[in-house]
Amino acid sequence: MRTPENSADLIAAEDVLLFANAAITATGQREFRSGALDQQLSLDFLHAYVRVNYRRVYAASLALDINDHNAARIVLGLLETAGGASAEERRTEGRLIAARLALLPPQRVYRLFGEMRRAGINNRRTRAIMRDWLAARPDLGHDAVKYRSGVKTVARHVHLRCPQGAKPLAEVGAFLFRPGKLPRYEHPLLDAWRRAHYEQGAVAELPFTVAEGFAARHGMKREVFLKRATPRMTRLERLRTHAVTRRPDVDLAVMPLTRLALYVLALPFEQRAARRAELTGALRTAARRAAGKHAGSWGRVHAVLDDSFSSSGSGQKRRRPLAVALACHHLLEALAAPGAYRGLWTSGRGDALLVRPWGPTPLGMRVLDALEPGPGGAEADRLVIVSDGWDNAPAGLAGEVLRVWRQRLDPGRRTAVVHVNPVYDADGFDIRRLAAGVPTAGIRDAEDLPALVEIARFAEGRTGAAELHAYLDRRVALFLGEQETEKEAMS
Repeated sequence: MRTPENSADLIAAEDVLLFANAAITATGQREFRSGALDQQLSLDFLHAYVRVNYRRVYAASLALDINDHNAARIVLGLLETAGGASAEERRTEGRLIAARLALLPPQRVYRLFGEMRRAGINNRRTRAIMRDWLAARPDLGHDAVKYRSGVKTVARHVHLRCPQGAKPLAEVGAFLFRPGKLPRYEHPLLDAWRRAHYEQGAVAELPFTVAEGFAARHGMKREVFLKRATPRMTRLERLRTHAVTRRPDVDLAVMPLTRLALYVLALPFEQRAARRAELTGALRTAARRAAGKHAGSWGRVHAVLDDSFSSSGSGQKRRRPLAVALACHHLLEALAAPGAYRGLWTSGRGDALLVRPWGPTPLGMRVLDALEPGPGGAEADRLVIVSDGWDNAPAGLAGEVLRVWRQRLDPGRRTAVVHVNPVYDADGFDIRRLAAGVPTAGIRDAEDLPALVEIARFAEGRTGAAELHAYLDRRVALFLGEQETEKEAMS
């Protein structure tokens, strides 16, 4: 066992992990046990604290599996306080910012650029980042129609030139700032938007979110509109409207695993049971795709999955914790060796497809069951606990079971134990942990589980800041390398 050189190293490592867990799980929205304001204030403090004391780590977090909300906040924080960074730090930050913006959904980037304008961030470096991002967009005309106010704000902020004779940029400029001046547009979407004001047939040519408003204006029936608009929908838009359209060309298996789990949990029990083969097959296919090269490599895996009442989440994050648990259930099945997975729900249910948020959280009892040898008397190679950490039936039993297990029954660590928590605890500025010796990591999407298990090992207190910084440096190098390779392939 390696001991960190001094207490300062240990504190630094704990601070970094604290922020990483918050940046992965927290979105500033209401949770089951804390309100939105509590979440926002807690995040505000953490962002300011880490940015001031560990700026290098703050920027490197953009290369981790953090959620989009915190990625946008980090970009804003770095650009807003660029004067506090050295020239070398600004170069690295610029590359990280550009690489992360390329991964963010465009609507979130336009919203972020709007926040920059309101904050008065208008230096040359910021304008260059915004221009480069706009230049990399595949179709600015499409963005002008779908994100009109966002494109207009950015164009004003960076002083984007829209010369009269340079098409399609001139058309985009006329569309944004001189609507109605041109009798028609050569860009098909811009012209479809013009015609949709008086021609019902042009509505289906527009992006779905824009077409909805025109459909309502023309009084189109919802079912008819959805069937016409399906070819232009994104995968997630098709998933949201699948319950209405029920088109056979909607392939649920291509959906992201956690998003698919949310869709399944939103269905009534009767539909889940009637579509059991379809839904289970889609979840397993998505899980195998998410497992990738790690499929079948984790050996014998036992899991404790939280479906207690608190997994219902909140009005803003409805059933999110339960969806993460359901997605992890299928992903762990794919990661385990064939036939070597056992999943235990806190409610005692054996049918994963019909789980619902219900009852207390007897984590301790389920952990005891999970630590029992499986068929053939073989112990698990890995025990994964997916829970918000509120062990209350009885309180604290899970932590005590794991402590005794590790100290008395498995000091050689034959079974690797990890706890992943999908809920941020605003009061504790961290995710809730079961026991001090159990590696714990925040999780938002089940697809990130293999990477989170790697970073969770730093939470055991057996490594110092040097190892953690080395890990972050590797992630930054890999992240930037992947983005540059993708740019070269597209150019």
